[in-house]
Amino acid sequence: MNDLNLSIAVGDYDRMRPLFNGDVKIDGVDPVFLRLSPEEIFFRAFRHADFDVCELSLSSFAVKTANGDCPYVGIPVFPSRAFRHTSIYVRKDRGIDSPADLKGKRIGLPEYQLTANVWARALMEDEFGVAPRDVEWIRAGIEEPGRPEKIKLNLPPDVKLTDAPEGSTLSALLRNGDIDAMIGPRIPSCFGEANRVGWAFEDPRAAAMDYYRRTKIFPIMHIVGIRRDLAEAHPWLAATMVKAFSAAKSLCAERLGDTSATKVMLPFVEEQVHDTRKLMGDDYWSYGLNANRHVLETFLHHHHAQGLSPRKVDPEELFDPSTFESVVI
Repeated sequence: MNDLNLSIAVGDYDRMRPLFNGDVKIDGVDPVFLRLSPEEIFFRAFRHADFDVCELSLSSFAVKTANGDCPYVGIPVFPSRAFRHTSIYVRKDRGIDSPADLKGKRIGLPEYQLTANVWARALMEDEFGVAPRDVEWIRAGIEEPGRPEKIKLNLPPDVKLTDAPEGSTLSALLRNGDIDAMIGPRIPSCFGEANRVGWAFEDPRAAAMDYYRRTKIFPIMHIVGIRRDLAEAHPWLAATMVKAFSAAKSLCAERLGDTSATKVMLPFVEEQVHDTRKLMGDDYWSYGLNANRHVLETFLHHHHAQGLSPRKVDPEELFDPSTFESVVI
């Protein structure tokens, strides 16, 4: 019997490279890896279901799951996670000393439903009392004009969302002072003292660490999905993919902890790994439903409250049931 020949589209991350270079094999699968940007993967996946297995926006996936029209079924593998305290950029000449001062401001965003923006709005509301209805949202591409939402949205009537003038970009609007702030997953090119643009948090790393100590939430950005027809035709596939992605992540962590030669082009890696494990435990980048239930429940609560999903989705709905348990020896 021949192995399944599957296209697998994911970002070029360290936790994926053991799969790319063949150090970790996927049982019964002959993979063709496509290392693409998240924006390209998500656009092609949700518009045309181009890939057999791929990285997916958690927010877009939740929208499609709530609507009952998602072409993919998820597995509890989370290629991208990030604290979004660095995703809120502000003009430093507008009296914005903390996110609480964003109430009543004009805030740009590349897409309203981006996962990073869901988490940033949740942070603004839970921690600083700034609800989505309290600001005016301006939509545009960060560096290129004309960026549309990937999927159709039906937002609450009290959410004020308008498109930026034709030809505008968020970076230019923020640089010129036409908006007061921006939230998004990529740093705008206008960021820096020269343009009086900085983070909303004076020390976003310290703020994120404090947030984790209090909430135990390490925000999930992306999950992995398998085309639904494939998962149904091959019931073994979902669990097999979880096994392979988990093995790749474990090997990555082992290599990162090898201090004989730094594996990434960044000083103080050994110290940062030590500090991260002290704060978040050894398995700080956990996969699996049970280990991440509270993170997913928090996200899905805000996703529905922000008007993105028409009903509150339960975490179990996101994933193939075969991935809820694993073998124990």
